[in-house]
Amino acid sequence: MRLDKFLCDALGATRKEATKLLKSGEVSVDGIVQKSGAVKVTDKSCVEWQDREIAMPGPRYIMLYKPEGFVCSHEDGFNHTAFVLLDEVKMEELHFAGRLDVDTTGLVLITDDGKWSHRITSPKHKCEKTYYVWLADPVNDDYAERFKQGIELRNEREATLPAELDIITEKEVRLTIHEGKYHQVKRMFAALGNKVEALHRERIGDIILDEELEPGEYRYLTEEEIASVWK
Repeated sequence: MRLDKFLCDALGATRKEATKLLKSGEVSVDGIVQKSGAVKVTDKSCVEWQDREIAMPGPRYIMLYKPEGFVCSHEDGFNHTAFVLLDEVKMEELHFAGRLDVDTTGLVLITDDGKWSHRITSPKHKCEKTYYVWLADPVNDDYAERFKQGIELRNEREATLPAELDIITEKEVRLTIHEGKYHQVKRMFAALGNKVEALHRERIGDIILDEELEPGEYRYLTEEEIASVWK
């Protein structure tokens, strides 16, 4: 692919704008500044603009460490959208593959691949999600067994699917669920007479939140992480 076309596709720029960027000397390929749009690039080329690597055009798969106070939507009248944490082009093409509440932190997956995200969010595929939960009151001895049997939630016809509960301390647990009902984790504990004080998502399927990411930071998924969703 020609470098100027690459810039147009990757940055959403016009041909004229791409030419201007090249003439500015701010575009490099594999560490070498390039000013000609005719330079050829491949899927193995490292193209940078203003010292920032630009991804080849195609589906994007992003892992975000969502902080508290951000919502998983493009617009919200009261809170910041988590999209403001991304430094990406064509933001309107991205969507969340499973959301988190405004006060919940942790792993969020963002993509422009609808089939891939459907694989995560569709109840049919029962994608596992693991959360670290801080509770207001100590857990009871029967909690693990009750989660394993399924919890009856208000306004739901059927109990939740069996879930795995690991007790860390008397008020801290790790919970793995296999579905994604509205406010499910909070509602499950509320049904047992307890209250979730804080909630943090650690894992979706085989994708684990990168421990090197700080709240508000993100990175692109590896090929292995992307492929794991189709297992």
